[in-house]
Amino acid sequence: MVNIFRITAFLEGISYLLLLFVAVPIKYLNGDPQYVKLLGMPHGLLFVAYIVLAIWLKPDFKWSKKDFIIVLLASVIPFGTFYVEKKFLKPHSA
Repeated sequence: MVNIFRITAFLEGISYLLLLFVAVPIKYLNGDPQYVKLLGMPHGLLFVAYIVLAIWLKPDFKWSKKDFIIVLLASVIPFGTFYVEKKFLKPHSA
């Protein structure tokens, strides 16, 4: 389950960066919302999966309340899920 969370965190982070730094500028600079529509749904699904998996894995990792809030907030901060990978998803036997 931890590996699924790692993959989800990585993909959520990539989809968020593509949405913020590629699709949204194209939408507002070129008036073409196609890329936002294309990336929006997969990003939304990955975001929800990230949150659900974080909640599910919280007891396994024994995250403190503060750490858990950081893990959750990382999903709305660019590059945040990559930080979570390095800081909170250390090799673990769950």
